[in-house]
Amino acid sequence: MSNEGPDARASNIASALSEMARCRPYVTAVACPVGHDRSMRVCYTHWSFRQLDQESDILARGLEAVGIGRGVRTVLMVKPSLEFFALTFALFKAGAVPVLIDPGMGIKNLGRALLEAEPHAFLGIPPAQLARRILGWAKSTIKITVTVRTSHRGARPARIDPTGERFLSLTLAQVRQAGRSDLPYPIVQPEPRETAAILFTSGSTGAPKGAVYTHEIFNAQVDALRDLYRIEPGEVDLCTFPLFALFAPALGMTSIVPDMDATRPARVDPTKIIDAVESFGVTNMFGSPALIRRVGEFGASRGITLPSLKRVISAGAPVPAKVLERFAAMLAPGVQIYTPYGATEALPVASIGSVEILGETRHATDRGAGVCVGRAVQGVRVEVIRISDAAIPVWSDELKLPEGSIGEFAAQGPVVTQEYFHRPEANQLAKIGDPSAPGSLIHRMGDLGYRDTQGRLWFCGRKSQRVVTATATLFTIPCEAIFNTHPEIARTALVGVGRPGQTRPVLVAEPRLWPRARADRDRLREELLSLGTTHSHTRLIQTVLFHRSFPVDIRHNAKIFREKLALWAARRVRRL
Repeated sequence: MSNEGPDARASNIASALSEMARCRPYVTAVACPVGHDRSMRVCYTHWSFRQLDQESDILARGLEAVGIGRGVRTVLMVKPSLEFFALTFALFKAGAVPVLIDPGMGIKNLGRALLEAEPHAFLGIPPAQLARRILGWAKSTIKITVTVRTSHRGARPARIDPTGERFLSLTLAQVRQAGRSDLPYPIVQPEPRETAAILFTSGSTGAPKGAVYTHEIFNAQVDALRDLYRIEPGEVDLCTFPLFALFAPALGMTSIVPDMDATRPARVDPTKIIDAVESFGVTNMFGSPALIRRVGEFGASRGITLPSLKRVISAGAPVPAKVLERFAAMLAPGVQIYTPYGATEALPVASIGSVEILGETRHATDRGAGVCVGRAVQGVRVEVIRISDAAIPVWSDELKLPEGSIGEFAAQGPVVTQEYFHRPEANQLAKIGDPSAPGSLIHRMGDLGYRDTQGRLWFCGRKSQRVVTATATLFTIPCEAIFNTHPEIARTALVGVGRPGQTRPVLVAEPRLWPRARADRDRLREELLSLGTTHSHTRLIQTVLFHRSFPVDIRHNAKIFREKLALWAARRVRRL
């Protein structure tokens, strides 16, 4: 890759940490739980910005010394901890390429993602290293492993792999020893399009894909979040999602990692979240919809308030208005819950606050208008284009649909990734060339929706989950919203059964309490069908099935696996 001088280079995202260490050396950068005291309250350990910067310098030098340097793809499977933060910034400083995979995607998808990423190194806690060995994750490409453990026992001697190449098996303590120095580490200054990291999508609506991030994209995201939510240095952030937590030091915020399993937010202990907010005076909180729901329910039942919070951010899946309303009651007047819209490939794309949702858009949502995700973020271009499952090689204004017409969202801007790693077919289907901006692609979000007269975007469901019948196309979110208003229904899912183009729309409903008697199920079914006749876009739905508990994603407990429900519904329909 050519070097066109300093002006052609991008700023390494880790430089933001070094700048904070210079400006605010003794301010706490990150605090993590380390057990409990005698009264069973959570105890924390912490590093200042100066300590985190110095530790990541040592680890960057050590990683480079053992062969994990610039361009080396490195899997990072470490729980939220001081080591997680130090290693992530160390990898960025050294110019290595962290491969970040959500363990909630499941063992099969995880193995496929690692095979596709072709990593050369694997940094992980002992259980992750054990799983790697037993399941053979990326065994043909991984040549260096670093085990991250709390006890600093000696590493096993270097082993020889079956191909005869040297296989280094080290501990984090050994890496740290190799990098010991009092001198600051010279942070790699990357080329503009040099890969900074590979972040895998969740795989909730298809096989996980590795979105390629550059340092430019990371920096653009930091700038967008700072400007969008007016985040200021010196704030305190509660990090309930590891990847989002990495933005906190770059934004100058203190990161508080709560005592929770980050892969199971739906099972979080609300008292530990509330205790962390109160103990540290948290001003900014990010939480998945499942976490917001659980903490909000607990807080509402006990009249708890959280006056230190200046804002709450929730993303990953649509947040029901009832969940927002309940959590908003815990906040000081004027404080909002923001729900940014985007994806692993592009974030943030749009945003809306709870005041606008609760005061206006929720009512349209209940009438089947879709979920309002707000207006496009400054600097991000969002178009609504005609629905197609085919590739679109080159942009044309003829693709655009008028206001109010449902199509696919397509985004372009500095926060939008330009490619998937080792996925040429996926790139063809998801990226559109823009002749007016050479080198900048437009990303097809795979989400359907429309733009209203006020410039707001309304989400209507995933493109892959639309139901195409012989006479009409039905969209999941607008249809399901009608039936979700029934007081006995927890949630619904619209799926299609049958051949493409002649699909039979089937509504699968999850009751709040399972109706044991057949007569109760028949009554509930008739009431749902009657609801459907009150709106033109749901009248085609003539089949209702009941399911005890929907299959959903582990992380958010909100993304319904409609593909699995469609297979289940097909078997049930054949028996009718």
